[in-house]
Formats: sequence, C-alpha cells, structure tokens
Amino acid sequence: MLRLTLLAALLLTTPCLAHVFLDGAESRVGSQSPVKPTQVVLHFTRGVEPTFSKIEVKNAAGASVTDGAPAIEPNDPTHFFIKLKPITPGTYTVIWHVTSVDTHKTVGTFHFTIVP
Repeated sequence: MLRLTLLAALLLTTPCLAHVFLDGAESRVGSQSPVKPTQVVLHFTRGVEPTFSKIEVKNAAGASVTDGAPAIEPNDPTHFFIKLKPITPGTYTVIWHVTSVDTHKTVGTFHFTIVP
C-alpha cells in the first residue's frame, strides 16, 4: 500500500514540476531606476525554446521599443533576452510568451520604470 501511495504522489506532482516559471528579470519586475537598459533578460526555471517564444517591450503609448528578435543566452537556455531601442524615462511593459524545452507554455507581463 505504501508503494502505491508513493507512486500516486509522484504521478500527481510531476506535471507541476514540468512548467516553466519566471524566476527573475533584468530590468527587475516593478523596479524604478535611472539606468536605461539596452536589453531585458528574463530568467526562467527551465530552458526556453526561442523558436516558439516571444518577448515584447512597449512604452506607455503602446509602441514597441524592442530591437530585433529575442534569443537565449548561448550557454544558458533559461535566460531569454531581447535588445531594446534607446529608451527615455517612463513606464515600460514587458509581455512574454514562452514555450519550455519540454513544450509547456507560460505567459506573463510586468512593468518597470525609468526615472529621470
């Protein structure tokens, strides 16, 4: 009976562990800083498949400030980044849709602010 209980617990928890979650970001989620970043880097709990993933950064007017296509860092597929056009003080929205290397999809948004 104990073996059956352990097997059931393992089977019920394994799918939860497979999803990719945002683990951090540069510019930090909700941050306010005078430093104007040249890119946004998202840190995930699992590797990201860049072909099926996207990052978009918009200014307060809703215009995109991204420059080029997003990519993963060559030696770390958990770090997904997008370069930015030169930005000015204001609030920016980061919108991301990622597919992990095991095909699970996750989406999210957050804001950061550049202060004068």
